[in-house]
Amino acid sequence: MTIYLPTYFISTVYFITLYPEFSSLLTCNLRKNFTLNEIHKPGDVVLGGLFEVHYTSVLPERAFTSEPQQPLCKGFDTLGFRHAMTMAFAIDEINKKINLLPNVTLGYRIYDNCGALVVGFSGALSLASGTDEQFKLLENCSGTPPVLGIVGDHYSTFSIAIANVLGLYKMPLVSYFATCSCLSDRQRYPTFFRTIPSDAFQVRAMVKILKHFGWTWVGLLVSDDDYGLHVAQSFQSDLARSGDGCLAYLKVLPWNSDQSELTQIVHLIKASTARVVIVFAHEIHMIQLMEEVVRQNVTGRQWIASETWTTAVVLQVPHLMPYLSGTLGIAIRRGEIPGLRDFLSQIKPVKNSSGNDLVRQFWEHTFKCKFDGAGSVETEKPLCTGMENIDAVQTEFLDLSNLRPEYNVYKAVYSLAYALHDMLKCQSESGPFSCATLSTLEPWQLAHYLQKVNFTTPFGDQVSFDKNGDALPIYDVMNWLWLPDGKTKVQNVGEVKSAGSGGEELYIDVDKIFWNTESKQPPQSVCSESCPPGTRVARRKGEPECCFSCVSCSEGKISNTTNSLECITCPEDFWSNSRRDLCVPKKTEFLSYHEPLGICLTTTSLLGTFICTVVLAIFAFHRRSPIVRANNSELSFLLLVALKLCFLCSLLFIGQPRLWTCQLRHAVFGISFVLCISCILVKTMVVLAVFKASEPGGGGNLKWFGPKQQRGTVFSLTCIQAAICAAWLVSSSPAPRKNTQYHNDKIVYECEVGSTIGFAVILGYIGMLAILSFFLAFLARNLPNNFNEAKLITFSMLIFCAVWMAFVPAYINSPGRYADAVEVFAILASSFGLLQIIY
Repeated sequence: MTIYLPTYFISTVYFITLYPEFSSLLTCNLRKNFTLNEIHKPGDVVLGGLFEVHYTSVLPERAFTSEPQQPLCKGFDTLGFRHAMTMAFAIDEINKKINLLPNVTLGYRIYDNCGALVVGFSGALSLASGTDEQFKLLENCSGTPPVLGIVGDHYSTFSIAIANVLGLYKMPLVSYFATCSCLSDRQRYPTFFRTIPSDAFQVRAMVKILKHFGWTWVGLLVSDDDYGLHVAQSFQSDLARSGDGCLAYLKVLPWNSDQSELTQIVHLIKASTARVVIVFAHEIHMIQLMEEVVRQNVTGRQWIASETWTTAVVLQVPHLMPYLSGTLGIAIRRGEIPGLRDFLSQIKPVKNSSGNDLVRQFWEHTFKCKFDGAGSVETEKPLCTGMENIDAVQTEFLDLSNLRPEYNVYKAVYSLAYALHDMLKCQSESGPFSCATLSTLEPWQLAHYLQKVNFTTPFGDQVSFDKNGDALPIYDVMNWLWLPDGKTKVQNVGEVKSAGSGGEELYIDVDKIFWNTESKQPPQSVCSESCPPGTRVARRKGEPECCFSCVSCSEGKISNTTNSLECITCPEDFWSNSRRDLCVPKKTEFLSYHEPLGICLTTTSLLGTFICTVVLAIFAFHRRSPIVRANNSELSFLLLVALKLCFLCSLLFIGQPRLWTCQLRHAVFGISFVLCISCILVKTMVVLAVFKASEPGGGGNLKWFGPKQQRGTVFSLTCIQAAICAAWLVSSSPAPRKNTQYHNDKIVYECEVGSTIGFAVILGYIGMLAILSFFLAFLARNLPNNFNEAKLITFSMLIFCAVWMAFVPAYINSPGRYADAVEVFAILASSFGLLQIIY
């Protein structure tokens, strides 16, 4: 708050801070130039009070004059007067108790700060330094301080200035309404206490409410004083620390009614996408702000009120309710004070009493009359009799349905009383200092015991202070309900209090809240809509962190929460689904018996096996016929068995690869084809040997190609392949492998050959035998017709070699299951070629 103070006041405060030993003399000078509104009551121990009974004041132009001058206080505050009377009631109640301060009578001296810091400060110094009567006895303004503790002040700015100086006196100051978190600094304000939670807690409570309703994009308006500026700093840091929201704007409301500045602020509210507006300001600021809101017709905003205006009746007027209905606010804890209404209704002005000025002013304000006859004639007001019936007029003074600041005043007075009670009960051997008596009480002793106060009010609330002088934090959450008859009800919808773990515990009955929206549901206030699962947050350069874009997760990554900052990579055998919010098992791919290609190849393989079996059966049935016997029946039978194995080995390439199938498929394939080619090779050699034996002098050639030699040759050639396969399986055995190189979202099951050299040697050995058979058959192609078997072997080997020569590049370039299909096709094609042509 920007406050323009007289030079003499600034000089006085500065001088007192530097030279506290002269404070009594300077205070005496201030008091001689200011006559303050007060209420007082004598007692053994006197407590001071500072309250705002008038809204504002006009200070005299020159304060240091020979005659005392009184500030012109304006705008009587009925509620402020009720606060002061609550203190008087609490002291009157304490004096009647027999178990609290027995044989001790408390008195009070209450001053009106008139809404001006200089007046409140003068009152505080008067309370700390002495009364008029004492100074008549002690002209040097010295003597025992007349009060041990002070209840007040109302504003944080006032309390800061007063606590700064009272700390020099070591006099406790217990505020009922000053919430600035700066007052928790024990180094600067060692004797400051309060019965209202600090703004630090209120700010955290606000952040908790924002998080509860998902409001991440809000505007903040604060008053231009210590209260507002400290709140702004605290709110920004706490909101950033929580990570649950951002400020769309932060504006300071002018202390004076600067219309151009208010117009700019309201225009910003109207233009902003933030639908939630938080205001930490006083009633006067809100009145000025809302008048401009009405002028610009800014609707659709959810207002969040601080404790200063949550229950402000002055704002609950019909022309403002279309804009302010549905307001949520933090309010001081409501309490009940039994007997207060009876006490207030019995207040009467005492004529010709200078010590009860405020009661007389209250009476004049309430009944619109004047005690001074001359003044009554000038203002055309009736003369006050002092016997008017206060119950007969409609006044908020007796409306005790919403006691909040009064409850804090009540607790503040009782805190001082309990501290004084404990101090007077002390025993010298157990206390931290010599026990005091009524004649030797010191304010610093009371401050020591005030730190340890712990009691429970009749309403059931525990009262104690932490190491910073702050009360146990608790607030009510209020909601403005606009009733059909045009009236406004401020209803309690929850509470927020300190949790045992050090955080805040929020309870809100959402069903009770009235929302000023068409849907009657909580409004949305976000800069960017939440990123759904399957996307991640992408920050926008140069914008608050609440303003972002949503980017879909790339393939293979997911996010399963809203507003994920990064996407998570799926495990090895998993892949992201289409929505990118769940990792699902990857699809598997292999040459299956259930797919069309696998079914065709399996059918073809079984067909070839069946044909071989039929041919073998025919040969076996006609085994004694000349044709079968002339066709080298033993090798023919063995060749058919080999071809049958070739057809069957292709089945090992179909189905999900296993370790045993991977090991067997190429071994069985290699041995089967070597057995087959070996039989053909021996048959070719036998044909050539028989032809040579038919020539003159060639009969000796047949001795090398007898049945034993034929069987031995086939066996030897096959054993070589078997040895190669065994060495391959032992050294680097084929094994199943999950291949993800072809498709990221698929697992291709395939057999890894292990040693490429071993696989190449197997194929090379088969190829070598096939080429040798083709070469020998080619040499025998021109034999006479009775040796025409050589021509058939030539064509069969030609087809065999052509198939396998085409296989190599096709196999290399075929991915996944198609490589197995190509190999099966080559096996079946070459096997059918041999079967059809030779047989």
